Amino acid sequence: MARICVFCASSRTVEQRWLDLATETGREIARRGHALVSGGGCVGMMGALADGARAGGGQTLGVIPQALVDLEVADTHSDELVVTDGMGSRKALMIEKADAFITLPGGLGTLDELFEVWTTANLALHAKPVVLVDTDGFYRGLLDWLAGLAATAFVRPAAMDLLVVVDSVPAALDAVDARLR
Repeated sequence: MARICVFCASSRTVEQRWLDLATETGREIARRGHALVSGGGCVGMMGALADGARAGGGQTLGVIPQALVDLEVADTHSDELVVTDGMGSRKALMIEKADAFITLPGGLGTLDELFEVWTTANLALHAKPVVLVDTDGFYRGLLDWLAGLAATAFVRPAAMDLLVVVDSVPAALDAVDARLR
């Protein structure tokens, strides 16, 4: 069993299709016998993700800063909920606890988390899989921008190779499973 950390939106105003994608991701993680590491929130895609994992019989570990607990958005149904003193310590603990990372659609916080795990992998601070789910071309603009950075030598080809880009949840879990063998 691997511990898979998933980064995604916590917004309460995203379209239902993104909530469904998060629920599907949680269920698929559980179906494959893995545990979920999440940002510890109970709202938006993050909440749907954890609910999906639990509905599928999976274990959940939430990592959330005290400031978000104070806003009453903590996933109190997590099998384990770890409260940190800030966002930086939250990310560090999520990286430590996870065996692999999957990024679903999200905003600034999601991108911050993606770039943190990708950068630390590039620096050889960990060798954990980093997978980006580009459903419906959600990340197309970002991927085009990154390709431009690589074309101008601002990002090394080896760094680009560390980011696995797929277009579906099953493909994301296939990529994680293949790299964890």
